[in-house]
Amino acid sequence: MDLSIAFKNIERLIHLTQEEKEIFESLFEIYLIDKKEILLQEGQICKYEYFVLEGTLRSFYVDDFFIEHTTMFAIEGWWTGNLKSFVREVPSDFTIQAQERTKVIRIHKNKIEELYSRIPKFERYFRILLQNRLLATQDRVTKHLSSTASERYIQFINKYPEIEQRVSLKHIASYLGITPTYLSRLRRKRMQGDFLH
Repeated sequence: MDLSIAFKNIERLIHLTQEEKEIFESLFEIYLIDKKEILLQEGQICKYEYFVLEGTLRSFYVDDFFIEHTTMFAIEGWWTGNLKSFVREVPSDFTIQAQERTKVIRIHKNKIEELYSRIPKFERYFRILLQNRLLATQDRVTKHLSSTASERYIQFINKYPEIEQRVSLKHIASYLGITPTYLSRLRRKRMQGDFLH
């Protein structure tokens, strides 16, 4: 299997020998998901951590009024899953769905411990990932509370320009906490060079 994108991501934080790469490869499996297919259903226990090789995933939950709220997108080179469900072995409070045909590698919870045992530096790698995930979440909450809708949209397209082209408008609006109609208006204003703040 071609894991070059995964190894490139990993090598940003830790160096792997060829033997360690082979161990890593032996503990992961490739998993293919068709567009709109569910990778993790709300209520299921998350038993895997996923790394996206190709495609786009979206995490969301449905509120008491049956409205979807997008919490995260994941594209090539990103890890995803439900950390709370994975660590505590409790039902997931959100769903992960493919937005296009997607290829991931996944590692079962039981094999994570084996990975740490055989290649201890992976504990450091995943600790740094967890710290980065927490910082990104804190940053998103702060910006969501202190920014206007148009500022959140500009921040989103500046930070994730490739995602805007790959997911539906309604899912981006859901992520930004605005209606699709209002997002359409913001996009139109942006294209006309008359952006609202």
